[in-house]
Amino acid sequence: MRAVKPKGPHETQIVADPALPTILIVREFDAPPERVFRAYTDPDLVVQWLGPRRLTMRIVEWDARSGGSYRYVHCEDDGTEYGFRGVFHEVHRNERIVQTFAFDGFPDGVSLETATFEDLGHRTRVTTKSLMDSIEARDSMIRSGMQRGVREGHERLDELLGADGDRCTETEGLGS
Repeated sequence: MRAVKPKGPHETQIVADPALPTILIVREFDAPPERVFRAYTDPDLVVQWLGPRRLTMRIVEWDARSGGSYRYVHCEDDGTEYGFRGVFHEVHRNERIVQTFAFDGFPDGVSLETATFEDLGHRTRVTTKSLMDSIEARDSMIRSGMQRGVREGHERLDELLGADGDRCTETEGLGS
């Protein structure tokens, strides 16, 4: 798979390799790695940006450290809920997160996700690679509309980083 860089400074690139069961997501943010990483690991911040705008998020469990786990639920206005869960296998402050990801609606479809945080000097490039167990599972995830949720989540994260930068710089309580 070739290296992927966003076409614009705030454009999320989502690439499905035709030969592998992977999805590569690349996005740059106007904030240093410590702020972006904090937004990925602090549950008070995660609920403000992760997922589509039309959904609200409730965190059931969040232990963002190596060996920790998570569970959250996205809720529609009509009460419909979508649950997600996983395990944080590696959490290296400001550098990398390796975790599993599973949707309650397809509990046997676990993916392995690796997110890296590249310091671009006052900017950060986040590259996330998701590995599924088959190309069919990957294609099913894409058909679910995940691109829209990822892109909207990244837009919301841009807004959070711009509006609440001081809060995203605190570092106590994070696993390393």
